[in-house]
Amino acid sequence: MSTLTQLPAWQQLSQCRARLEQQSLRQAFADDPQRAERYTVRAAGLMLDYAKNRIDQPTLDALLALAEQGGLPQLRDAMFAGEAINNTEGRAVLHTALRNRQRDSILVEGENVVPEVRATLAKMKGFVEQIHNGERTGYTGQAFTDVIAIGIGGSFLGPKVATEALRPYAKPLRMHYVANVDGTALAEKLKKVDPATTLVVMSSKSFTTQETLANTESTRDWFLASGASQADVAKHFVAVSSNVPAAVAFGIDADNVFPMWDWVGGRYSLWSAIGLPIALAVGFDHFEQLLAGAEAMDRHFCEAPLEQNMPVLMGLLALWYDNFFDAQSQVILSYDHYLRGLPAYVQQLDMESNGKGVDKEGNPVDYRTGPVIWGGEGTNGQHAYHQLLHQGTALIPADFILPLNSHNPLGRHHNMLAANCLAQAQALMQGKTLEEAKAELAGKGLSETELDTLAKHKVMPGNRPSNTLLMDQLTPATLGALIALYEHRTFVQGALWGINSFDQWGVELGKVLGNAVLAEIEAENPAYQQDSSTNALIACLRKGHI
Repeated sequence: MSTLTQLPAWQQLSQCRARLEQQSLRQAFADDPQRAERYTVRAAGLMLDYAKNRIDQPTLDALLALAEQGGLPQLRDAMFAGEAINNTEGRAVLHTALRNRQRDSILVEGENVVPEVRATLAKMKGFVEQIHNGERTGYTGQAFTDVIAIGIGGSFLGPKVATEALRPYAKPLRMHYVANVDGTALAEKLKKVDPATTLVVMSSKSFTTQETLANTESTRDWFLASGASQADVAKHFVAVSSNVPAAVAFGIDADNVFPMWDWVGGRYSLWSAIGLPIALAVGFDHFEQLLAGAEAMDRHFCEAPLEQNMPVLMGLLALWYDNFFDAQSQVILSYDHYLRGLPAYVQQLDMESNGKGVDKEGNPVDYRTGPVIWGGEGTNGQHAYHQLLHQGTALIPADFILPLNSHNPLGRHHNMLAANCLAQAQALMQGKTLEEAKAELAGKGLSETELDTLAKHKVMPGNRPSNTLLMDQLTPATLGALIALYEHRTFVQGALWGINSFDQWGVELGKVLGNAVLAEIEAENPAYQQDSSTNALIACLRKGHI
């Protein structure tokens, strides 16, 4: 048995779960007029209302006790101190250092990393300003009009989601993101841009990431085919990488290589030079505000008491449903078009971090870890998967995210959007009883049998838990705080589960096998050394037909 499940707080939570089996959230609100006030917390420009969760005060107390008994405060402090909490790779975990403005010294293996972080930000600022003011141009002397940002995983998704979210702050540069190794994805982007006015940002720590390198090489071929020379590559291509020699060999000027560090994981990297496309898209001043918002959430996470700590509360609630209600997924619902990419971002952040089956010592865990994260734009989902949320057999906790003020206040649109958000959370919580369904159908001329039958189909059990996250408006600062909130929420869960949230070995096997399969596909005389199914599929690919 695991240490976690032997903690006294875990045993208390098991008792709480049994006691709350018949809890009615609707009744809980009726019995406690102060419930919403007691279960609301504010931090870094965000407000979390977690009153619509299946908890009472003893349950919350037990969850907070689990955080203490599980050593969460100590592990959090170790992360911020630069200790090598990524034990399988022997690395510190210091994405928080990238947005640090208050501390002048953060040590990693005895070396202060703050000066290098600040020097990189200064280099980014200078580069971005030169692009925006036209000081840096393409090889024909024309100003840049488009940016193609090439990456994969966190080096693609973070900048893309942030750029979409901050569209109201956009500079007159068109941004194009490429990750998929499918040539169609790149080809469609290249159709939209002019080589003479296109800047290419390639993000790969090793400069060897297969998909990223293939897309960058094909973009260079397109660029050279337009009439540019190899020497012109240096004016149009920049890299975010720790492998400067490889970047230079490719044709990139060494001065246009922005550094990366081992203590920053890809899915936590948008705060680093990986965020260069964000700064190009919205300006460096707004990029700094993004960092400031994240830093404000960092300070809250470090300083607020556990019972008032937003990431801690969200992490504990997620664990509560994962481990005590057998919830296998969680939905993220963004009621803001600019935040439409956030669910996919949180999906990678959470599932790549906590999709683990062994603890830090390599022992199999005997409890559920990382749930499936999914979601999308709220109102669109209401006409699709919300049916499952309301009447399906699975318990699926939901996060509703809503800015109070729109960047585009058209007529009644925002009021309607907000009403949908609040009503959906309310409907999940209170449901509809059989008696209410019958009353709704009364007077429609149905027979008693028809009424009884149809009413059963209109019943909604309620007691479906949700959080509601509000902000005054979606700004660079509130976006930074929101992303940092989900980072820390993910950390809280992984810390208590006793797993390493900062490696991703499960990603590696497919890459290794993929290289072997690729060699067979491209070989003059393939050996067909894979399993029989894969060999047959390779043969189909080589023939080009089934």
